[in-house]
This record gives sequence, structure tokens and C-alpha cells, in this order.
Amino acid sequence: MGVLVNPFAGIGGALALKGSDGKQIREKALREGAQLQANNKMRRALKEIAINNNTDLKYVTAADNMGANLLSELGANYKVVYAPERQQTEAFDTEQALRAMLDAGIDFLLFAGGDGTARNVANVIGQQIPVLGVPAGCKIHSGVYAVTPSAAGKVAQKVITGELVSQVNGEVRDIDETAFRNGKVIAKHYGEMRIPQDLSYVQSVKMGGQESDELVLQDIVEHVAEAIEEHPDYFFIMGSGSTVNTVMQHMGLENTLLGVDIVYQNTVYAKDVSASDLEELVAEYASKIKLVITVIGGQGHVFGRGNQQLSATFLKHIKKQDIYILASKLKLNSLQGRPLRIDSGDEQIDKKFHGPTTVITGFHDKALYPME
Repeated sequence: MGVLVNPFAGIGGALALKGSDGKQIREKALREGAQLQANNKMRRALKEIAINNNTDLKYVTAADNMGANLLSELGANYKVVYAPERQQTEAFDTEQALRAMLDAGIDFLLFAGGDGTARNVANVIGQQIPVLGVPAGCKIHSGVYAVTPSAAGKVAQKVITGELVSQVNGEVRDIDETAFRNGKVIAKHYGEMRIPQDLSYVQSVKMGGQESDELVLQDIVEHVAEAIEEHPDYFFIMGSGSTVNTVMQHMGLENTLLGVDIVYQNTVYAKDVSASDLEELVAEYASKIKLVITVIGGQGHVFGRGNQQLSATFLKHIKKQDIYILASKLKLNSLQGRPLRIDSGDEQIDKKFHGPTTVITGFHDKALYPME
């Protein structure tokens, strides 16, 4: 888990400076006695996480007030991957720290800041991993922040312990601070990031307070069919199982129920392919492949049970964000907290996919669930 603090976030708020962006604003705030509060906000969030009880959890952070001081104070198991050259950090330091964290293999990022920080995170992280913001800025227009620092910690704890949480896209917005100081609010959209939320059954297919398996399956099918239609130049590897079979039937395509097929340009490109067939394909088209699979059996297996065609050699070239895992929330809940399982036969490949994982649970409805 990445932990990153913009220590100067919110420094201009108490002095009515209408924001904290820009070196001159921060210097003025410090001269006038402004106090750094972002680490206090992150402390409130981290206190909701049972740091000493999560012995397997490793934190990745930046030096000094960008995270390391606080994690040291709380007795966490952490590694520093970036050190700023100056005490007064800039957006450059935030983005460099984030790149180093991604290189270190973080699965989830908890960051403290304001809308400017959210923009920095979006610039580097984008949609690669889920993130959650601890509100610490003067202005919080972005939808990637929890409502309070404590709320951020509570949601992060659920992600860490493998509780089922929804995944939604949060909008990154920021205002023009110069215009704001002249009494004008001009907010701009800068992108979206993946964020976890407390699980809510928002699907329109509820019956008597419970999910209808048939209707939820139809929602999942329509989500995947839409993705296939929107990416006609991608090869979609359709894993085995009845859920994937339903996707193929919905599209009017012939399917190998207990095999793996390839869909390209809305047609069946190849049927019942072998591991070597897939390895040849990925060697040539690695950047144009997406994988559609479902949770197999009652133990939560995703790879290594019933789909050995998806070999470690093949999976080596597949990005985590290019995998569509299909399952209803009821099916995930039936695992009773057990993680999704991957057994590719190669421990290093398995580790590549460990951590919070996106699961398609309905039409434009996703959940985060652990895989190991």
C-alpha cells in the first residue's frame, strides 16, 4: 500500500489565501505562521487501520513529511522509495514519488492533499491502480476523496482486510485559484481515477432486497458485450465457464463451454485454443489483448483451475487492468472473505496479480476484491 502526503496541502486555508498552489503562496503562508496540517489528517486516517495487526501489509512511501515520519511514528512496516531534495516540496516531488511507488509495485494508494494533489496523482496513476484521497486541502472539488480523514481510513481498512467494496470512477476537478481569489469559481475536469467505496447494492435488479442471479448475470453480460463492441481492434480471450458462455450467446457467437476462444472484431477469431496458441498471439499482439474470465468453483479460483490454457508465459504479458473478472456480489460474499486464487505455476507471475482486484459485478458496476 502506498502512503503519500503533500505536507503543504491546505496551508493557505486558515489565512484566507484561497488555496495552496504555487511556491510563493506557500512561502507567504509559512511567513504568516500557517501550520502544516496534512500529516495530522493522514494520521487520523491511518489510526483507523490496524497497522500492527496487519503484519503482512507493507507500506511504500516517500521520505520525511511526505509519509515516512508518520509511518515511523505509528510503528508501521514501511519502505522509502523517494526523497525530496528540498524541505518545501513541489508538485514535481509528488509525481516523482508516485512513479517510484508504482515501480515498487504498490496495489493501492492512500494520499493526503487537495485538488492540486489529486491532479498530480491522476497525471501519474491514472487508472492503473485504485486510490483514495484523505481530504487535507483548502478546496476539495474532486470526487476521489473520502468525506473525512477517518472515513478514508475506514474504507482503506476494508480494502486491506479483503472486505467487499464497490469500485467507482471518481472525477478529478480543480479550480483556477487566481480566478477564485477574484471571486470567480471556475472548475475544470482533469480526468478520473478508480476509488473504493463502501459497498452499496445500486443495481436496478434487486428483488426482495436480494440480487436476482439471472438478472445480475444479464447485467454483467451486457457490460462485457459493450466493452467488446467498443474495442473491435482488441483480441478478447474468452475463458471457460457458464458466465463467459452466456456472454458469447448474448453476442450470437459460438462458444466452447469448457475451452478458451478468441473474439476479434465481434467475430470468433479462433475456437478452443491451446496454451501455445495464446502464447503465439500474445507474443505478437501483447498491447491489444484483453482477458475475460470468471470465478471458478467455490474456492474462488481465477487462474489454474479449468483454464490451464492461460499459462504463466501468456499471463506474463497481460496487464492486471486488462482482465475482466466476472462474478456477482453474492458470489463474492459466498467466499466469506477468502481471496480470489491464482495458481499459474509460477510464483512471480502469481505475485504480479496479487492485491485489490477489479471484479465486474453488474452493468457499469464493479467491486474491489483481494486476489492472492
